[in-house]
Amino acid sequence: MSAQRVCGVAELEQDMPIRVEPDGVPITVIKDGEGVIHAIGDTCTHGDISLSEGFVEGDTVECWAHGSAFSLLTGKPQNLPAYEPVPVYVVEIDGDDVLIDPTVTKEI
Repeated sequence: MSAQRVCGVAELEQDMPIRVEPDGVPITVIKDGEGVIHAIGDTCTHGDISLSEGFVEGDTVECWAHGSAFSLLTGKPQNLPAYEPVPVYVVEIDGDDVLIDPTVTKEI
């Protein structure tokens, strides 16, 4: 499989997560305060909650339901109750297009 367009860079607001589903895989895409675009698995590993509805602070996104924060860089939870990481996807930028291959995760 290859990377596919999931959104435009211009569609992303700083620290405002969005949910995309390339090939049916739920992924949260976030442009952080430094303009870096991250893509992590959208489902909190503690409960079936969408991380795209959470709160971004620095390089983490917090699940609104139970408060676990996940690193945008590693996918690892920073606090309980979650203890399993979410996948982190490779992001490619081509012009204004944000491209993600839902079968390619970063080696952490």
